[in-house]
Amino acid sequence: VKKEVGDVSILVNNAGIVTGKRFIDAPDSLVEKTMEVNSMAHFWTYKAFLPAMMASNHGHLVSIASSAGVIGVNRLADYCSSKFAAVGFAESVDLEMRVLKKSGVKTTIVCPFVINTGMFDGCKSKWPRLLPILEPEYVAEKIMTAIRQDQEILMIPRCLYFLFALKFILPAKLNFVFSDYFGSLYVMDEFHGRGKKD
Repeated sequence: VKKEVGDVSILVNNAGIVTGKRFIDAPDSLVEKTMEVNSMAHFWTYKAFLPAMMASNHGHLVSIASSAGVIGVNRLADYCSSKFAAVGFAESVDLEMRVLKKSGVKTTIVCPFVINTGMFDGCKSKWPRLLPILEPEYVAEKIMTAIRQDQEILMIPRCLYFLFALKFILPAKLNFVFSDYFGSLYVMDEFHGRGKKD
């Protein structure tokens, strides 16, 4: 892309894969692939495009992570790890830009609940009015607004800001009770994912 297009002013890292298996049942090759696609790819795209953004002190780095990059989810150990890495990486690069006085290089980290793209087919929300399965068009609109407003972190739906704040306040045992109540322990129970194409 860099050879064919040249420098870019907005980089959106949106690739992602999910195994949806219990950690002990996930084949090593799929765990490695999850880390390569969901987190390592961010390193390589930033390495390719960030230097030019820094040189011009202009650009926007958008990391499409996940709400699973902020809180652990049953049957998503590899996916959560990769998305935690994506969130931590984007936050760290943002801090580097600030320390280097590159105020024109912005960062937006996107942490949505499940998006209806087929990737998480079969997943159910226990409280769909509070935590709905999100439509891609709605999420894209929210992301575009966040980019235009230089919003540093975007959680969709908005209730996630409150729910994740509780994670850092409440004791671990109470967090487990909340996870059970809000259904995050069982969101993957009927997961079958996107069917493979022939």
